[in-house]
Amino acid sequence: MALHDAASSETPPGDLASRLGAVHNGIIDAAREAGRDPADITMIVVTKFHPVSLIEALYALGVHHVGENRHQEAQSKAALLADLDLTWHFVGQVQGKKARQVRAYTDVIHSVDRESLVTALGSEESSIDCFIQVNLTDDAARGGVDPLNLPALVERVLATPGLELLGVMAVAPLGAEPRRAFARVRELGEQVRTQAPTATALSMGMSQDYAAAVLEGATHLRIGAAITGNRPVLG
Repeated sequence: MALHDAASSETPPGDLASRLGAVHNGIIDAAREAGRDPADITMIVVTKFHPVSLIEALYALGVHHVGENRHQEAQSKAALLADLDLTWHFVGQVQGKKARQVRAYTDVIHSVDRESLVTALGSEESSIDCFIQVNLTDDAARGGVDPLNLPALVERVLATPGLELLGVMAVAPLGAEPRRAFARVRELGEQVRTQAPTATALSMGMSQDYAAAVLEGATHLRIGAAITGNRPVLG
C-alpha cells in the first residue's frame, strides 16, 4: 500500500484494536519515509461524540492522549475519567466566557487564535500548554489567526503568564492538497521560532491526511474516525 493510501478517508474495517494498530503502522511508515523517529510524534485520539467506555477501551490499548472539541462533553468525560493517566487536549474553538472552565480540566489547548482568548486563559497560579491556531483559508469565520497577525499573537502569548507556547496548529483546507498546506504550516512554525525558540511543535494532520502531515514535520496528530470508527447515531 502506498504511503498516501495509509491515511484513507474511509474508516478502516475491524475492531478498535485493529484500527488503532493500522494508524500506528501508518505513522511509522510515514516517519520512516521522512527520516524521523516515530517516538517524536504524539498521536491524539479525538473522541468527540463517543462514550466514556470507548476512551476506557483506548486506554487499555495504551492510548494516553485524548482530544475533545466540545466543552461540556469534554468537561464531563475528564471528570468521569479522572482516575486514568490521560492527557486531555482541547482541539475545538474556545469561547472566551468558557476559557477558565476549559483550562481547569485540559492539559493542552490547540486552538488559541485571538488576543481576547489569550487574556482569558492567562493565570498567575498555574501553567498550561497551548498552540496558536492559524487559519489557512480566506474565510475569516473559520478558526485560527490570519498568518499576517501571527507574530503579534505570539508576542501576546509570550507576555501572558500561565501560557506555555508549544507551537502552531492548523487544519488543511477542504479541497487543498494536504502536503502543500502542511508545508505552509511548517514555514509558519519556523517563523514562530524566531520569536519563541522553544515553540517547536506542529499540531496538524487528521484521519485523512496524517501521513502528509508527518512528512512535513507534524509532532502532534489529531486522529478521530480512522481509530474510533464512525460517530454514534444520536437519538
